[in-house]
This record gives sequence, C-alpha cells and structure tokens, in this order.
Amino acid sequence: MKYALFALTVLLPLPALAQDVPPPAVTVTPVTERDLTARVVVSGLIAPVERVAVQPLIEGQPIDELLADVGDTVQAGEVLARLSSDTLTLEKSRLAAQRASARAAVAQAEAGRIEAEAAATEADAAAERIAQLQAQGATSQAAIDQARANRATTAARLAAAAQQVEAARAEEDVAQAQIADIDLQLQRTAVTTPVAGEVMERNADRGAIASAGSGAPMFVLIRDGALELRADVTEADLASLRPGQPATLRVVGGVEIDGTVRLVEPQIDATTRLGRVRIAVNASAALRPGMFAEGQIVTAERPALALPIGAVGHDGDGDFALRVQDGTVHRVPVEVGIRDGSHIEITDGLTQGDRIVARAGAFVRDGDRVTAVDAE
Repeated sequence: MKYALFALTVLLPLPALAQDVPPPAVTVTPVTERDLTARVVVSGLIAPVERVAVQPLIEGQPIDELLADVGDTVQAGEVLARLSSDTLTLEKSRLAAQRASARAAVAQAEAGRIEAEAAATEADAAAERIAQLQAQGATSQAAIDQARANRATTAARLAAAAQQVEAARAEEDVAQAQIADIDLQLQRTAVTTPVAGEVMERNADRGAIASAGSGAPMFVLIRDGALELRADVTEADLASLRPGQPATLRVVGGVEIDGTVRLVEPQIDATTRLGRVRIAVNASAALRPGMFAEGQIVTAERPALALPIGAVGHDGDGDFALRVQDGTVHRVPVEVGIRDGSHIEITDGLTQGDRIVARAGAFVRDGDRVTAVDAE
C-alpha cells in the first residue's frame, strides 16, 4: 500500500507589532528664586593693626624701674620705665653754679659799662666846653686836642664795656640753655608711651643701660589693642573685595569672630600672584598675635534666579543649560553670577520655573526627546 505525503501548512498569527518605546527619563530641576550670598574663603595670621615701638629718648642711663610688663593695658602718656637721674642731677648742679658765675660776670660787666658811660658823658661835656672857649679864642689848641682825645677814649671804653656785657650775658644764656637741656633729659628719664594699647613685648631689664639707637625697642605695643587678619587671596578673588565688607573668622577651638575688611592692598606679589587683604576683627580674648585663622568674606548678597551648579555646563561656546520643554531638550546659553554653596546665579537666558536637566553633562543633546522627571 502506497501512502501519499501531503505538505501541511499551518497558518499561525503574525506577532503583534512592537509598541512605541517611551523616551528615556531625565531628572529635571526648576529655576527658582533664592537668596544668594557670594563669599571669598581666606586664611592667614592674626597681627596688630599698628605696632608701636617705645624707645628711651636718652642714652647711657641705667634702668631704675620697670613699671609695665607683657600683657598690661596702658594709657597714652603712662610711664612704662624710669631711668637713673643721678648723673643728670649732678650735671644740673654744676651748670647752675656756672650760670650763677655768668650772672655775676654780667653784673660786673654792667657796672663797668655804667662807669664807662659816665666817663664818656663827662668827656662829652668837657669837649663841649672846650669848643665854646675855642669859639671865643680863650683856649689853646693843645687843650682842644686833649679834650677830643679824651672824648674818643671814653667812647671806646664805653663800646668795650657794652661788648663785655653782651659776652657775659651770652655766657649766662649758654648756661641757661644747658640747664634747660638737662631738665629735658631729666623729664625723659621717664619712658612714656605715646599711645594707648596693650604691651606685646618687653625687651628691658632693670639695671641695663638704656639705648635708643640700636637693638630691640624697650617695649612694643599693640595700639588700642586692635588686631587684624592678614590673608593672601587670588587675583580673581581680590577684584571682588572692598573695604567695609563683613567677614566671619574661625580660630583654634572653633570660636567664631566677626570682622570687617579694613584694607585691600593695591599690590600683587609678582612671584606668588597673590594679593593681600586685611580684616579688622572685634576685640576678643580668644585672639592673640600670630594665631592662625580662617574665614569667609561676604562680597555680595541678593535674591536671584538660581540653579544647582551641576545643571550649568560650560564648553567652548560658554555657559549653557539644557531646558526641557514639551518633552524636547533645548540648549540655552546662560549668563551666570555669584555662587553660593551648591547653587549658582542665573543672570540671563532663563526665567523662573524653567525646567532644566539636573546634570548638564547627561547623555542628552539639543533636540532629544526625553521624559522629564522632577528632582526630589
């Protein structure tokens, strides 16, 4: 028996067409308005605003007393040390005796001048009488010549006596000036401070010979106790700093101290390319010259449109953001301003409420279709 083979064809249903694949999900963040604060981070050492060196104004005298020590607060004009005055007192006594001698010489010279003046007056009168007699022809030529000679002699003696008086008075003036100089030196045996402040250094010992021209100053003061932070900052940061800007500093132990920018130095170091800012700090027992401190200077503070820093990209064309609108990504050039922590100011290019790809470096491009997912 022969069997016939038949090809059996089974018609099966075609698979259903694939559904449309949804666009990839991308996290977006809105442009919001917030209060932003721009800060410059600084660090450096605490130093006196003004360092005042106090030196003795006379030399060669031993130090008798030291009336101030390191850490003392002193007032302007206060005596910090006293030098020995024994040698100067003895010198003043010698000069006083010299002045007395000069005064006696003045009195003696004055008496001589008065005597010479009287003789000159008498000689003048005699010469006048001789002249009258000569007019009457009642005297000799010899008498006339003698009267004239006597008159000239007494006049010369009077001039000499006057010069002696002037010389004696000059000697008295010299002695008086020397005594005044000694009095000034005696006053200067008291070493006083020209300003109020806190004593930072004392480089004097009792019994040492005072010296004003060499060596360390006798005392070093912090004028009015005022301290400042001297911090180096970059050129870019230096451009945003101005006197009067507020600052907050932190020292060892976490103590926070308020301060204010006092001075922005105009010069930049040619080697390090750093500039220096000086921040005056409020008086605090926690501060000491030489301490290390760090802090922040507030350079700007205002409400502004902002985005997370990661949502703003940068390339050769400048700053940009990826805005999602109607499910499509659009590259938008933006202008940025101050940075505050994790956020950055948007000054141009976007409006409040725009939805921006949270990470500008995500694998999306201008024109891509995406599914926007709001960031938490």
